Amino acid sequence: MTFVDGKAVIAGVGQSAVGRKLGRGGVDLAIDAALEAIAHAGLDPSDVDGVASYPGPVPAEGGFVGATTHDIRDALGLRTTWVISGSETPGQAGTLMDAAAAIATGRATHVLCFRSVFESTAQAAGRAQALTNVAQRAGGHSEFRMPFGAASPANWIALYAQRYMYEFGLTREQLGQIPLNGRRNAARNPKAIYTAPMTLEDYLSARLISYPFGLYDCDVPCDGATAVILSRRDAAGNSGRPAIAIEAAGSGLYERHTWDQRTDLTTMAAHDSAQHMWSQTTLTPADVDFAELYDGFSYLCAQWIEALGFCKHGEVGPFLEDSAYYAPDGRLPINTHGGQLSAGRLHGYGFLHEACVQLWGEAGERQITKDVEIAAVGIGGGPEAGCLLLRREG
Repeated sequence: MTFVDGKAVIAGVGQSAVGRKLGRGGVDLAIDAALEAIAHAGLDPSDVDGVASYPGPVPAEGGFVGATTHDIRDALGLRTTWVISGSETPGQAGTLMDAAAAIATGRATHVLCFRSVFESTAQAAGRAQALTNVAQRAGGHSEFRMPFGAASPANWIALYAQRYMYEFGLTREQLGQIPLNGRRNAARNPKAIYTAPMTLEDYLSARLISYPFGLYDCDVPCDGATAVILSRRDAAGNSGRPAIAIEAAGSGLYERHTWDQRTDLTTMAAHDSAQHMWSQTTLTPADVDFAELYDGFSYLCAQWIEALGFCKHGEVGPFLEDSAYYAPDGRLPINTHGGQLSAGRLHGYGFLHEACVQLWGEAGERQITKDVEIAAVGIGGGPEAGCLLLRREG
């Protein structure tokens, strides 16, 4: 049985221009992605009656929230019966799961789900503003981390990575295969930020950010928006392409929502989410044709590889050594568009977009060489994560 009894299917996707310092606002980019997704699904904006976005109107660094649900509702003149946004969800995939549930229960028929960022442009503008900012006392979890210089998830996730390295012998050379794979794949993606060839020596010699992470272990802030149309199965538009079913969805979060208090520090919430997803289907990791796995930092992708069962716990290092296995012509292609490490930080939805265009055979030069039907998508890292098992129908 598929997620929400198969009542909701993915009918179309869209993506704006993607780049560094495009000089465009997040609403502008989101409109482009939304209109492309609606047309791709064979629909008109007047057909859309639901909107979902992540993370909603929350306080965040410049450009992290490119557009809210109401921004896009108003811009497109949508008449909606259901709207949602929020950050308290299992990764960026959470609002997509909520949209599918809304369709299954009759609250909407066609839902526009989107994520928009313009971090590159906003950060460039923010450097000048930062010179005039007044220092404030750190609050929340930051007051326990800032005194030690741990101001970024790069610091927090690096500690998880070090623990895994200590327990299981993961090396920087092995971890580096994730950004190297992404860079090779990005070379065939016309929207990717970084496409120049990169060697293992380039990776190892790059400046360290927070050991074991060097520059190329960290994703690339960019400007861009991605949109997905979920439709009620019996009302899907006439797009001429098969629907993509959500075979299963993982939203399990079994431990405290914290960066540093997990029972087993060699695992993350990805393991909870994946366990929940596999409990909903008779398919197994061996049935997956390819995977698009969140790599905000390289180690997060390593966690997803293990969590989803593509290797045993503690064996991700040897798995990564066999780069041919997860190349585009390999048994399990991974991050075929370059991931966030090379294609840009579209914050989760970029992986979902890539999975769909690959399943529809619309990925152009980066299309996987074999016919693909089943895709695994893992989104998020640290204390929250969500994953989807997608199946192309027909």
